[in-house]
Amino acid sequence: MATGLIRKARVADVVEIRRILQRFANQGELLARTMAELYGQVRDYYVYQENDPDTIIGISALHVSWEALGELRSVAVLEPHQGKGVGTRLVETCLSEAITLGLEQVFVLTYRPQFFARFGFELVDKNILPHIVWADCVRCTKFPECDEIAMLLKF
Repeated sequence: MATGLIRKARVADVVEIRRILQRFANQGELLARTMAELYGQVRDYYVYQENDPDTIIGISALHVSWEALGELRSVAVLEPHQGKGVGTRLVETCLSEAITLGLEQVFVLTYRPQFFARFGFELVDKNILPHIVWADCVRCTKFPECDEIAMLLKF
């Protein structure tokens, strides 16, 4: 079971966050982010560390998309640490923040619907999401033929 520390990301973490995102983007599982985007969105991110305070092994982000809608994004855990509850703790942290912020719904675009279903996310048609959600998609190599699965959690 995961026993490490989850904390809000710091500016000094951006290089490592980008490295983790790029690793999964290269596998086609996540959208890569530029350094400029990450510095601008660093407050969205959480990092997970275990024993070594200089080593980040997991990340997640909660991005406020619109009035009462948030996006859970960039959930990634390095392979040797997967299956140990790190991802679960990161998602729970983001969902707790969503409630604190007063969001009524959180969506995720994913290739792992079974993981997010455990938190109560339900499959939805992508077309129900506001158009502003798709602003990042134009940079994706799969655009406009997105094959991610949209899921929504209502509080």
